[in-house]
Amino acid sequence: MPELSRFLGIVITMFYREHAPPHFHATYGDFDIEVSIEDGVVTGKFPKRALRHVLEWYDLHKQELHENWTLATRRKPLKKIPPLE
Repeated sequence: MPELSRFLGIVITMFYREHAPPHFHATYGDFDIEVSIEDGVVTGKFPKRALRHVLEWYDLHKQELHENWTLATRRKPLKKIPPLE
């Protein structure tokens, strides 16, 4: 599972051979969510504060997430994305 970014205890990953629609995973402790790259819809449970951080990061990096999804579908190395500061 390639790691795209890590910040504030949150790990952002994207898998190769993943199902559509385009999305990424975020983990925080025992919590795990999927976030749709197209519209930001969240599946799963996450603490509210951590979720706000993930969605803020998502808003800043949508284009890079789209690019990484394309790379993943082509089984190419993914690019790191800067953490939320």
